[in-house]
Amino acid sequence: MPKPTPSASPEVFAERERDWRNGAIVYQVLVDRFAPSARLEAKRGLYPSPKIVRDWSEAPTRGAYLDSEKLHSHELDFWGGDFASLLDRLDHVQQLGADALYLNPIHLAYTNHKYDALDFQQISPEFGDRDDFRRLVAEAHGRGLKVILDGVFNHMGRNAPIFKDAFGDPNSVWRDWFAIGPEFEGGARVWTGFQNLPELNLDHPAVRAYLYESPDSVVRSYLRDGADGWRLDTAYELGYDYLRDLTHAAHAEKPGSLIVGEVVNYPDKWLRAIDAVMNFSLRHIVRGAILGEIAPATASRLLERMVADAGIEPMLKSWIVIDNHDIPRVATQFPDPAQRRLVQVLQFTLPGAPNIYYGSEVGMTGGDDPANRGPMRWDWVRADNPELAWLTRLITLRREHRALRIGNFRPVESDRLLAFERYTDRALETLIILMNPTNAAVTDRIMIANADLMDDTPLVDVLGAADAPPIGTVGAAFMTVAVPPQTAMILKPRERQLGGYSRYKNVP
Repeated sequence: MPKPTPSASPEVFAERERDWRNGAIVYQVLVDRFAPSARLEAKRGLYPSPKIVRDWSEAPTRGAYLDSEKLHSHELDFWGGDFASLLDRLDHVQQLGADALYLNPIHLAYTNHKYDALDFQQISPEFGDRDDFRRLVAEAHGRGLKVILDGVFNHMGRNAPIFKDAFGDPNSVWRDWFAIGPEFEGGARVWTGFQNLPELNLDHPAVRAYLYESPDSVVRSYLRDGADGWRLDTAYELGYDYLRDLTHAAHAEKPGSLIVGEVVNYPDKWLRAIDAVMNFSLRHIVRGAILGEIAPATASRLLERMVADAGIEPMLKSWIVIDNHDIPRVATQFPDPAQRRLVQVLQFTLPGAPNIYYGSEVGMTGGDDPANRGPMRWDWVRADNPELAWLTRLITLRREHRALRIGNFRPVESDRLLAFERYTDRALETLIILMNPTNAAVTDRIMIANADLMDDTPLVDVLGAADAPPIGTVGAAFMTVAVPPQTAMILKPRERQLGGYSRYKNVP
């Protein structure tokens, strides 16, 4: 039996347009590394030894393991960015065309990355305080930007006062917040062996109340401060029930807020528990197709399977991640500019929310952590930067074309191309994406299974020159296309000029 076609009613798409989470362009920032602080000298006391403040021109390098600290020395290297310096650079994020600002952890923590919380309810003083956060959110909202926070609720840091008390006192009121005992290496259960990251006991009622259940909980209080959602660190280890309960609590506090999980597993069932995932499975399909590890037609089939299993609605909200603070930057993964551009075309045309990692828009490079966490290269933010011009073009296309933001997904039948369609309730909004990632030109006879596309409709490549002629016409759903090597096309139907007559007069 063929798979059912997702609804294409006007009401469905109107509802999607009202939901900012669908197809949002998300810009990710490490506050410490995004913009140099104007008050760095005044706050140097916030970085006591063994912490080190680096010059903005320095690149991060891997350091030695510090047994006394239970972490690596590069985790204590700081560049000094803060909320005030981020505020000064919000113009860049807004002008780029982002819809949401995602901040890596900002709560009180010992390291530069803040994944080792000391107290979730406090802001790390190097960045500011809760009032400063509220001002940042208000300014972002004034620019049309939503703000997403990073929730690291699987574990805390070994320097957290409540963990120290629990670890040292069997009768501590915090003892049941953690798993402590001689059966664990180091005396406590820690995340994947990192002794600096003791895991929270997520089944303990007091922990759940603190994190998301009570009105003054971490999740709910930051939403009241203006945050629009949470990205949940290592969400695939938290479990379906926990994620479902946290999501319900967030929605009860702020309807329309976003809960997106770092889920490295296949998305499927996870999207019944949370609003969205960071879609790493989709990333593997994209990478595999462009690197020649997955045949183009197979990639199209895998994408169709994923959308069918996950559902188009949560897919539209899920983040399309190519690089981030845990993954080498896109320019390092794909040093070949042609391949990199194909990857980015897919990132901005597949269903989902493209995640732009700060600096990747200007071509910053960087391998594994910490090399991928270098300070932002503001000297590269120039009109003549080809990387910035290219990404800005893709963002503009996405903002101009409704189908890319909220459209359904359907594969285009082709043996030799990665080909798919994004479509809405309006026939002439349809976009057909054709991609040839190989090193040889491909000519193929394709079938576009869109009943609303009228016979003899010309198709133009909106990724090409504005005055370029149509590449061909659709004839009874079929057309022959010639796609050069390592090339993508984004085809849009253009109604024929027939002296006032329209073949689309009775089709939406």
